[in-house]
Amino acid sequence: MANVRPIANVDAKVLNLAVGEAWPGYLVDQRFFPIFSLLFGVGFSLMFQTSAPRLVLLRRLLALLAIGLLHMMLLWRGDILTIYAVVGLAVLLPSTWLPRWAVAVLAGVLLVTPLAFGSNGVVLVPALFLLGSLLTRYGVTQRLERITWWPWTLAFAVLAVPAAWAQSNDVHSAFAVAGLLTAGAYVCGLLALLGTPLRAALQKVFAPLGRMALTNYLSATVLVLVIGALLGGAPDTWSEGTVLLIAAGILVAQRVFSGLWLRRFRYGPVEWLWRWATWLRRPAITYSSPSSPRGLVQ
Repeated sequence: MANVRPIANVDAKVLNLAVGEAWPGYLVDQRFFPIFSLLFGVGFSLMFQTSAPRLVLLRRLLALLAIGLLHMMLLWRGDILTIYAVVGLAVLLPSTWLPRWAVAVLAGVLLVTPLAFGSNGVVLVPALFLLGSLLTRYGVTQRLERITWWPWTLAFAVLAVPAAWAQSNDVHSAFAVAGLLTAGAYVCGLLALLGTPLRAALQKVFAPLGRMALTNYLSATVLVLVIGALLGGAPDTWSEGTVLLIAAGILVAQRVFSGLWLRRFRYGPVEWLWRWATWLRRPAITYSSPSSPRGLVQ
């Protein structure tokens, strides 16, 4: 929903229209990149804690940078992978030499400073990377099953309401704050649902998409460009219903493809290449092949 119009026609006018003028401005825009950024920091520190040397992490980030640059130059200049890789190299990797308390202080500074100047978007990524890393380093991610998430969901949701009101009135930094609070409600809400009988169904639906997140991110660009060419017309004239149908159609297609692919293969195609570049060893991709010694490290 957030990227369909920008991918179809990366234009400043289109990007501005997507913010706050309809329901996606309150439920989608600025609400999901914080989740992805947080998870990137979590995953990075999980690799480091499972004895992945810094040189391996360096290669992983450089490989991501190469993938992102190709995506940006060939398909869509709004690519986020390049930013993630650069911030990872500049912030996440050096943070591995710092104690947890110093990382916490740095994360706070990098979060508060942009908000104080009314900034939003990718300038918040460094802080979110570090916050995700801290969740791993302080053991929060290992205790997810033991935390009661409904009160946290309610707290974030209640705080997000006045922030969204402030966003509608163009209050300083309200868009970024509302995005962060709504993202918190989404994350805690999903974690709460995973503690209910819905867990199995949610995992069945979303796990294949998550295991092939990088492949799906890149293929979504191709699909949007193809759909946009078939539909014709300026993307800023598409209704919210049209954008929703495009996003839903792509999601369903990717879920079907991911499920079928993972029946035979261990990793998505781009994930497999990224893993190869990270470890400098071709990983077994089919289930019939023997696993590499580092098969558990994602």
